[in-house]
Amino acid sequence: MLYADVIIDISAAALDRTFQYRIPESLSGSVDVGSPVMIPFGTGNKVRKGYIVGIGNEPKFDPGRLKDIIGPAPKDLSIEDTMMGLAYWMREQYGGTLYDALRTVLPVRKKVTKQPKRIIRRTVNEEEIRRAYAEASAKKHKAKARLLEPLCTQDFIPYEIASGKMNIAKATIDFYVGAGLIEVAVTGQEMYSGDGLNVPLNEEQQKAVDTVIKKRGEGKPFLLFGITGSGKTEVYIKVIERVIREGKQAIVLIPEIALTYQTLLRFYRCFGDRVGYVHSKMALSDRYLQCEKARNGEISVMIGPRSALFTPFPNLGLIVIDEEQELSYHSETTPKYYSDEVAIKRTRDCGAALVLGSATPSVKSFRRAETGAYILLELTKRAREGAELPKAEIVDMREELTSGNRSIFSRKLRQAMTECLNAGQQAMLFLNRRGFSGFLSCRSCGEVVKCPHCDVSMTVHRSGRLTCHYCGHTAPLPTVCPSCGSKYIAAFGTGTQKIEELVKKEFPQARVMRMDADTTKGKDGYETILSAFAEGKADILVGTQMIVKGHDFGNVTLVGVLAADLSLGVSEYSAAERTFHLLAQAAGRAGRDRLPGQVVIQTYRPDHYALIAAAAQDYRMFYAQEIRFRKLANYPPCAGMLRVLGLGKDEAALNEAMKTLAEAVKTNGVTVLGPAPDGMRYAMDIFRTVLYVKAPGKDALIKVRDRLEQIVPEGITLQFEFSE
Repeated sequence: MLYADVIIDISAAALDRTFQYRIPESLSGSVDVGSPVMIPFGTGNKVRKGYIVGIGNEPKFDPGRLKDIIGPAPKDLSIEDTMMGLAYWMREQYGGTLYDALRTVLPVRKKVTKQPKRIIRRTVNEEEIRRAYAEASAKKHKAKARLLEPLCTQDFIPYEIASGKMNIAKATIDFYVGAGLIEVAVTGQEMYSGDGLNVPLNEEQQKAVDTVIKKRGEGKPFLLFGITGSGKTEVYIKVIERVIREGKQAIVLIPEIALTYQTLLRFYRCFGDRVGYVHSKMALSDRYLQCEKARNGEISVMIGPRSALFTPFPNLGLIVIDEEQELSYHSETTPKYYSDEVAIKRTRDCGAALVLGSATPSVKSFRRAETGAYILLELTKRAREGAELPKAEIVDMREELTSGNRSIFSRKLRQAMTECLNAGQQAMLFLNRRGFSGFLSCRSCGEVVKCPHCDVSMTVHRSGRLTCHYCGHTAPLPTVCPSCGSKYIAAFGTGTQKIEELVKKEFPQARVMRMDADTTKGKDGYETILSAFAEGKADILVGTQMIVKGHDFGNVTLVGVLAADLSLGVSEYSAAERTFHLLAQAAGRAGRDRLPGQVVIQTYRPDHYALIAAAAQDYRMFYAQEIRFRKLANYPPCAGMLRVLGLGKDEAALNEAMKTLAEAVKTNGVTVLGPAPDGMRYAMDIFRTVLYVKAPGKDALIKVRDRLEQIVPEGITLQFEFSE
């Protein structure tokens, strides 16, 4: 006898528990995990629809008390069945349990009290609001300034955006209500400002919009490849406008770090309170309320990070993934899904269009455009009249060292910063610290110690040895550079706090702000720093990758990149790609308005193709080199790769088990690298060992995963992650 664990309907409340039913012999083989079924429920045995989330041989309760499944439920096109189907597909593609997938796909139900639609509306003319805004800014009343800033250019803003994403307290709103400048109004109708829809498009933008509208029925995703500042958002907005006019809905994914209230207001100016949003710091009850609004048709556009992908729109017409190359679109928890792949599945299931946008597309996406799987759209010039790409220069820090300059600032960068400050303009200093792991670099020749068998850097372990995490090769830590014999070889790295101190010492007259994980811990950390810098309250902004993600500061004319080659030392085949993305994005922050921009890239590896291409803002130059490397090394996207992480309490038993598993899946067309210690050898007293499996396509890798799940020894846990 088989028993099924069933959730009742597909509401999030049902996910809090399952109910066990017997599977009659007449249904054996016709129902499986994920199947919709009809079951008797409750004391009155009311017939309800449910979904099977697990099947086993053992009853959890007295078998005599269990009820039988009545039969299969008819599948329909409801949003519930669609989301259930998506969860089941994700479980098959990325592993884990169906329960894990459902938790990802469905919002957690929380008791919420539905509030009437409220707006904050100005009651005086624009000139009076601007005077009040200037006064609040001068007195450094940040919350008041944030509230008044958007009202300088539009009549009203939604109350929930002001109190939520803009983090404005009721007391601040009440202050200006009492002053007679604004009022809080309840509206039962849809409010459209529509101002943003009047932005004229240039010829390239209009062509992109027309192509998406014309060819969206072909079932292929669109890759909008536009240089920084080329106006990709205006293209998204025009396509969304068309989708809404057709009675459909749109999802816009934005990296969490770029989801500022200015971004939300940009869409709100176009579509009013038909815009909803989610983000990681939002309360679960508020997230659930947003999803219910989407399900009930109260909103037409949902904006947010990757979790917004699962918005239960009943008539989805468009998904946009902005900055599609961002790693934040890859889930690091089970199921470890890729947002672009899930978006392709969703849009194909409901006949919607998918637009992926980037100034520096992922190698995977551009490869798909190159092979015809995606439709390529290009924007080659900046949208603002008179705005040009900045001039970039690479500075060889080896020469600085030879000339006696041991400062973190090259002579070129120091001169450029002085000129920038004297002109009353702003500068950004970016420390390329993304993905930093302990690697060995020579300050004399710039060489990073690499594995002799793989074109990746070796990682410095606390044990004093170097390890390659792709093939397992190890070597002792050298005392001199293996390339040039210099004694100036060590693990490389520095922090933003130290950079901030050095900047203040070097330029005592400058107002300096720092933006990193430490300074943005608070609820409104990002907004406070970005707003202050945008208002000209600082001359220099020092930070990590978060300062280069999609921000638009018209007075920034200089970007300095410190230690540009840090991310090249990461022990991953995609290190060059990540480096190019970061540097090209950083360079794109300079000269976005009419003032000319300048970029200074400091590095110990000035001849690396990723740095040269980033300085030239030439994506195709980078792609040509990188795809050649991927083909030669048989790395994604030219082949599929599966990362298998083994976890166990006994290191010797774990290593032996991983060797056995590696041998078990070696077949024709399948290559296994490793096993080798993971970058973090153990965590919380659990040892970690990794192996990599390469195959021509994902189907073969899924078979490998399924095989490993069947033969994994007791006491060993496996985690899987696909790369394509």
